[in-house]
Amino acid sequence: MVYNKKWKVFSLVAVSIFMSTLDSSIVNVALPYIMQEMVTDISTIQWVVVIYLLTVSSLLLTFGRLSDIKGRRSIYVVGFIVFTLGSFLCAVAGTVSFLVMARVAQGAGASMLMACSPALIVDVFEKEQRGRALGMIGAVVAAGLTLGPVAGGFILEYLSWRYIFYINIPIGIAATIAGVFVLKTIPGGQGSREPLDYIGSLTMMIGLSCLILGLTQMATWGILSFRFVGCLIIASLVGAGFIINAKNCAHPLFDLDLLKIRLFVLPLAASGILFAALFTIVFMMPFYLTYPCGFSAARTGGIMIVPFLFLLFISPIAGGLSDRFGSRLLCSFGMVLLGLSLVSLIFLSPEMEIPAILWRMGLAGVGTALFVSPNNTTLMGAVPIVRRGIASGATATARNLGMVMGVAFATTIFTSSFAHLTKGAGLDNYTPAMAPYFMASFQKVMGSGAIIAFVGAAIAYARGKEG
Repeated sequence: MVYNKKWKVFSLVAVSIFMSTLDSSIVNVALPYIMQEMVTDISTIQWVVVIYLLTVSSLLLTFGRLSDIKGRRSIYVVGFIVFTLGSFLCAVAGTVSFLVMARVAQGAGASMLMACSPALIVDVFEKEQRGRALGMIGAVVAAGLTLGPVAGGFILEYLSWRYIFYINIPIGIAATIAGVFVLKTIPGGQGSREPLDYIGSLTMMIGLSCLILGLTQMATWGILSFRFVGCLIIASLVGAGFIINAKNCAHPLFDLDLLKIRLFVLPLAASGILFAALFTIVFMMPFYLTYPCGFSAARTGGIMIVPFLFLLFISPIAGGLSDRFGSRLLCSFGMVLLGLSLVSLIFLSPEMEIPAILWRMGLAGVGTALFVSPNNTTLMGAVPIVRRGIASGATATARNLGMVMGVAFATTIFTSSFAHLTKGAGLDNYTPAMAPYFMASFQKVMGSGAIIAFVGAAIAYARGKEG
């Protein structure tokens, strides 16, 4: 049956995704200004980002499952309300502690929106149009990431950093009202009304929080430190408890039967790997452009939006192609292109002209664009409608974990190599004489990222053909 309000639902989903991605990139730009106004240090201000990531990732699966139980409409509307309220609290924060707590509320709302979004698209679009619709959502993500630094720069130039949060409030109120009416008649809108697995939710939150905290602090604490090892041990033990509970619970948070679906498991694993490889580039390139190249912040920002520009224009095309030809070859080829981009970055040198950097960054954007929407289309289409909330939450969780692992991986390799070559000096003591040591460490990160991408290409291809 054709759902006649599907483009209105698409618009709502696009607004929520655009807000969350725009907000994320704007906040990163504003951190130095927030740090200066609140008179704090970088080790403290980083929690404005880390706590948001922890909250979103640890709650995604719970809210994805709740959207299956209670219906997507209620979770989505409440998500907008909580996100908007969290934005207001961030805007009026007077201390770093209050701002961090407000980011928890904002992250909880964002996780509700993220957990529902792909499931809503798959629910309302016919199978033949899902790839195109999810491809267009990929373009919205790219637009938010691309416009974030530009909008952030404009706001910070003329207004206070607080307006990066105030801007969410009128949009959030309008989207909440629209959601109440537009989502009233969506397919499966009443939900399954099964009970929520509270033990599974609690173990998921504790396990993922410990894992992400350990990964984000790995370079600072050290791989053999008591805190890092402790985080991994707790995450492992709680993870084992999560699996045992899922096997014995009548209505578990995560349906382990989904792990029997080849076109769910392999695309999910490939997604995490892609974002791990991609974020070795996203994390390391600003340092390369700032230190050995000596570029200004404006020029660095302009170069860093290049991959997302390709994502903006190619994602809808890739989604449409997947509707016709399937995802296997598109995803495999996209991952290979990302790997080739990482290989090409090994051969960068600070003396090269900007076009030499741009085509390498562009190659990463093309590869990512060819992968994301076809992969999501296959993954979401492989599960029953009553489990799409779980699949949606799992997809977002895999993406976030991939990003965290990519950053942690790059940080650990680079800092250990750079400290060894410079006899203990860090980037805060960088001088032009250290450029060869920087480049040697940078090349190790890019080479390792390339290996990750090529392994991901093999996993993407192993999914086989869609049935």
